[in-house]
Amino acid sequence: MDEADRRLLRRCRVRLVGELQVASLWDALLTRQLFTPAMIEDIQHAGSGSRSDQVRQLVIDLETRGSQALPLFISCLEDTGQDALASLLRMGRQAEKQNPQAVRPLDLMPVVVGPMGLKPEELRRRQYPLKPTPEKLTPVVLGPEELWPAKLRPEVLRPEVPRPVDIGSGPFSDICAQEISKRNADLAYVLNADPCGHCLIINNMNFCLESRLQTRTGSNIDCEKLQRRFSLLHFVVEVKHDQTAKQMVQVLVELARRDHGALDCCVVVILSHGCQASHRQFPGAVYGTDGCPVSIEKIVNIFNGSGCPSLGGKPKLFFIQACGGERKDHGVEVASTSPEDRTPGSDSEPDAVPFQEGPVTFDQPDAVSSLPTPSDIFVSYSTFPGFVSWRDTKSGSWYVETLDGVFEQWAPSEDLQTLLLRVANAVSQKGIYKQIPGCFNFLRKKLYFKM
Repeated sequence: MDEADRRLLRRCRVRLVGELQVASLWDALLTRQLFTPAMIEDIQHAGSGSRSDQVRQLVIDLETRGSQALPLFISCLEDTGQDALASLLRMGRQAEKQNPQAVRPLDLMPVVVGPMGLKPEELRRRQYPLKPTPEKLTPVVLGPEELWPAKLRPEVLRPEVPRPVDIGSGPFSDICAQEISKRNADLAYVLNADPCGHCLIINNMNFCLESRLQTRTGSNIDCEKLQRRFSLLHFVVEVKHDQTAKQMVQVLVELARRDHGALDCCVVVILSHGCQASHRQFPGAVYGTDGCPVSIEKIVNIFNGSGCPSLGGKPKLFFIQACGGERKDHGVEVASTSPEDRTPGSDSEPDAVPFQEGPVTFDQPDAVSSLPTPSDIFVSYSTFPGFVSWRDTKSGSWYVETLDGVFEQWAPSEDLQTLLLRVANAVSQKGIYKQIPGCFNFLRKKLYFKM
């Protein structure tokens, strides 16, 4: 789907979520081969399974279905008698072709946030000099009293980026901050390639008996979620299951030696048991299925300037779902707790083993000055170094489950670091035992995923 059709879908998302009768669309979508039966089933089970959640997932997936996806979707709407929505999209598409540079909000509700410190009466006089009474305003315009700071939802308004229109429980903002940042390559990485880059997922679930490491039940759920998520973010995803330490290093080196010249980014995901390890730059280590650890530092440095020159100056992202040690965090008392807290019971397991000092091996540089500068690198850990990382045997790890949900809802409008702050906040409120994800950020610019 080209960028113009994507913009149109995003601008119409509020109207689609509010009005689209998705139940009548399934047969039409299958008949026109827009989706496979398996894809339809995934959409039907999206989120809570409600109509609105299904529509949101349908719109997300529609963007990945090729250049003719939108006109075919419009035909499906006409086939099912949803002519108003079909007309909205068709007219918007025609208008976009006639003037692709224009920004037409279509059915967005214009929101006006006035300068702080003005009383509502004065703000109204300044904004609506010809319409002094709110009764004369058109219903779709929110008056200043409705937007007075005391009544706003408790969210931080970022001064450098216009506030996206709030659509309640919807997962997307209709005005994307990434579109603004992309205009200046000095502020954000340019992710225009399609595919955007490679994504390698190493999923170690079954370990040999000699390793004395338990099977990581539920890791397959994490793997499937991330495989789908990064595919939607325009990455070519490759999954390697149950790799020994040597095999892990081999597949990582093979990825680093590929030509990434035509690509804009690279992602590595490790799902395994982990432990503490001595380090100079990046803490922790992850285990191969043979029980031998590979340090995070070694994994990251495989992709440095000398090992992977075609990724020079491009973002290299690492997501580590593994324990950083064996300590269990009981947390500290605060004034209130989240109603969504979960208690880790029999279905929750840590991805930890005791601290390993001796077996961990590192590349030994000749001198400190020869260490690679970790620019354009972002390493996200599921837990604080030294602590366990919880994984539910039925729903997957807390970290990956939250990461997938946050990316689904906020990736179209927020940069990577902000997304990971949301993940950290959500995970920190789970369970009796506590967990806090963190990151080492050596990116030089903001990173917005390609949507």
